[in-house]
Amino acid sequence: MSIFDQRLEALQAHFNDLISKPNHKVSLGNGIYDRYENPILTAKHTPLTWRYDLNPETNPFLMERFGINATFNAGAIKWNGKYILAVRVEGLDRKSFFAIAESDNGIDNFKFWEYPIQMPETDNPDGNVYDMRLVAHEDGWIYGLFCTERKDPNAPKGDESSAVAQAGMARTKDLVHWERLPDLKTPSPQQRNVVLHPEFVNGKYAFYTRPQDGFIEAGTGGGIGFGLAESMENPIVEKEFIVDEKHYHTVYEVKNGQGPAPIKTAYGWLHLAHGVRNTAAGLRYVLYLFMTDLENLTKVIYKPAGYFIAPEGTERVGDVSNVTFANGWILDDDGRVFIYYASSDTRMHVATSTLAQLLDYVMNTAPDGFRSATSVETIYQLVDNNKVFMETKSLIEV
Repeated sequence: MSIFDQRLEALQAHFNDLISKPNHKVSLGNGIYDRYENPILTAKHTPLTWRYDLNPETNPFLMERFGINATFNAGAIKWNGKYILAVRVEGLDRKSFFAIAESDNGIDNFKFWEYPIQMPETDNPDGNVYDMRLVAHEDGWIYGLFCTERKDPNAPKGDESSAVAQAGMARTKDLVHWERLPDLKTPSPQQRNVVLHPEFVNGKYAFYTRPQDGFIEAGTGGGIGFGLAESMENPIVEKEFIVDEKHYHTVYEVKNGQGPAPIKTAYGWLHLAHGVRNTAAGLRYVLYLFMTDLENLTKVIYKPAGYFIAPEGTERVGDVSNVTFANGWILDDDGRVFIYYASSDTRMHVATSTLAQLLDYVMNTAPDGFRSATSVETIYQLVDNNKVFMETKSLIEV
């Protein structure tokens, strides 16, 4: 057997083992959700045919011809009985693109489709696209909303990092063929983390936005915004209302943004969002939950203090360390919720819960009092309640 054939056989064996590896729950979680032992997608999960020229005549050393750096920040949808992720795949060239991966159970054995998504461009070509939210809208289309990044035309000479971010949009009926729509127009100079609400609001399309002044810094903008547009073919939001704002000395003090589209429940719209705070080691991204009113979508009615999911263990290490980010989740028919999150801009994970658990957490966990003293008061209340319960329990048992 030639060296080429030996290497190819080893690559195929490793790849097949990786994509068929079972994933098991981590024992003794926090009672809100379950984590799993392994990432569900990494750079090594991408097909060999994307990365290698498998012809020994043109690639005698079986080198990688197109290197993949990361697989992260995936939108999610249940479609044709499969758990579907629209994954942000980043090459060694720093360019991101979208690719569909599917699983039968939503927890392991995710496999990429044969080709990445060929996303049409607008008249102003995208320099980079990333972080797609998938939304099955009541108008019958599946929409993909993502960040489109282009070089800042006003950047001074020699500045090759300044960029302009806006909300790119496309729609599909089969997740293969996509119709590109115009970028969303809003009053804000730049936009990221824009999400389409799954239902019409007063006959209009509703958007969760993240207004910001610059490419990185939220500036005077920030917070999760909300606005309406007449159509998707000419998407213009005239006014943005802040639903959930930044707040001093919280996990969302620097900036925050909507994750996936919210889930409709009997009690309100359940939201998953990311929050960013500053630390001596740099920015820290975590996930948090809140709920808005069923009718007044700009009214927050429940919001637990602190984070819901933060990076743990090896999740803290990666291209951009100390980050958890989510733009996809799936509510199954049996009430299970699959939360797809990325760690440190490198790999994808899943956490599972149930709608009942998430509602209990959101509606019965104390809100942030914004002071150290109120945190202590919350603990005192828990301790006192537990003492009363235990004393009552002891009396009953006697």
